[in-house]
Amino acid sequence: MVGYVSETAELTRPEAGGKAGRQPRSVRVVLFALMIAMLLAMLDNMIVNTAMPTIVGELGGLAHLSWVVTAYTLATAASTPIWGKVGDMYGRKGAFLSSIVIFLVGSAASGMAQDMSQLIGFRAIQGLGAGGLMVGVMAIIGDLIPPRERGKYQGMMAGVMAVAMIGGPLVGGAITDHLGWRWTFYINLPLGAVALAMVTAVLHLPKKRSRGRIDYLGTALLTIGIVSIVLVTTWGGSQYAWGSAIIMELIFIGVAALIGFVFWETKAAEPIVPLHIFRNRNFSLMSIIGFLTGFVMFGAMLFLPLFQQSVQGASATNSGLLLMPMLLAMMAVSLVAGRVTTNTGKYKVFPIAGGALMVVGLYLLSTMDVHTTRLTTGVYMAVVGAGMGFLMQITMLVAQNSVEMKDMGVASSSTTLFRTLGSSFGVSIMGALFTNKVQDEMAARVGKGASLPSAQLDAASLAKLPEKARDAYQYAVAAGTHGGFLLGAFAGLAVIVAAVFVKEVALRGGPETPAPVQEP
Repeated sequence: MVGYVSETAELTRPEAGGKAGRQPRSVRVVLFALMIAMLLAMLDNMIVNTAMPTIVGELGGLAHLSWVVTAYTLATAASTPIWGKVGDMYGRKGAFLSSIVIFLVGSAASGMAQDMSQLIGFRAIQGLGAGGLMVGVMAIIGDLIPPRERGKYQGMMAGVMAVAMIGGPLVGGAITDHLGWRWTFYINLPLGAVALAMVTAVLHLPKKRSRGRIDYLGTALLTIGIVSIVLVTTWGGSQYAWGSAIIMELIFIGVAALIGFVFWETKAAEPIVPLHIFRNRNFSLMSIIGFLTGFVMFGAMLFLPLFQQSVQGASATNSGLLLMPMLLAMMAVSLVAGRVTTNTGKYKVFPIAGGALMVVGLYLLSTMDVHTTRLTTGVYMAVVGAGMGFLMQITMLVAQNSVEMKDMGVASSSTTLFRTLGSSFGVSIMGALFTNKVQDEMAARVGKGASLPSAQLDAASLAKLPEKARDAYQYAVAAGTHGGFLLGAFAGLAVIVAAVFVKEVALRGGPETPAPVQEP
């Protein structure tokens, strides 16, 4: 049995003489530090991806290029649930500070890498820390601010995401051109140091003492399952055929490990992911909705810049700016939804509205062709962004409100993990549909005997194609994105179905603050 001490008493108490519900200055300072940490986690891949061609040019190892991203992604996904449980057992502050330190060590080491193998290994260390950054931010916010008040800060979190998505490629390009690619990693150090200092100085949480032991077998089984799933979605249809032996083996290993994990968690004294949290209907539904939201969001973000660059002739240099209509709409709607939630305590309508807007927006995106203007594409993207704005933070808010405070970490990590897995599946499945459609269309228009280009070409490669092949490729890309966006629309329909069954339970921190109950 584990002894838990409430971490929220002194943090949610208003300042003396202040208005009820107003957050103390120290809490606002901690929130600022948490936003910096969230920015670190979101910004890193955006910046590094821009520097990849330069990194390969200096270090070589083109054949291992994908592992620079894959190692980071695998480590992040595998460590996410572990960080959540460690925070619940031994204290949120210590776990969060540890994740920042590991991330900064990985960043510094990546910047000093002398070959591709070293870079891949150091990126894995960076990913281990990143897994705790997002979980730590969400769990500490869950401790600092009651759910009823948390909606006020949704716009802030959505804004950080927009800054990362839009600014990442621009910052990465500028740093690589003027300071060198190593500074795409070193830039994390001053930001992380500020977050580290502020959290250390201002965040004062009572110590937690745990007499329980970490569930090592459950951790191993879950890690094997997650790594296998991410590798299947990363490699399937790209590096290896879906029916190849290695993909089939990974699927078997992943399924077996997850089945073993579920069986063991019912017997473990201190399970890494307590299965009882999934007995709560709202928590399970929010996990499903989070998975579907990640599926749609990252799939759309993969193909929208590709369509605008290949078909509409946009510049790849400012690829982050191409997503601005979607990201700004997401930020604005998230802010409004958060305010309404805080003022009324009502939230069920938001996932339903978010799913509906995603369906409409993705269907409209699926109708794009070679004649669609950038303005029209921007309007369609804004509709999708508005739908995501209703969903991005509400899923975490309702999930955290559905569990007891002692399970805040595992609830945050589980919700984050489902969204991560959803994004992995979205990019993989939508990418496979896109690639197959592009190749089929090119074969039909250019001829099966002709030499066909890759399914994804940069602007320079596209310009070198003969006019007939270039026109055929643009039609093929439009056709390929049609299937991907249409699949996303069906995922939006599934969001609506799941949201209909959400039970609107009063948010803690309002006039009525009932403890969450485990629902059948």
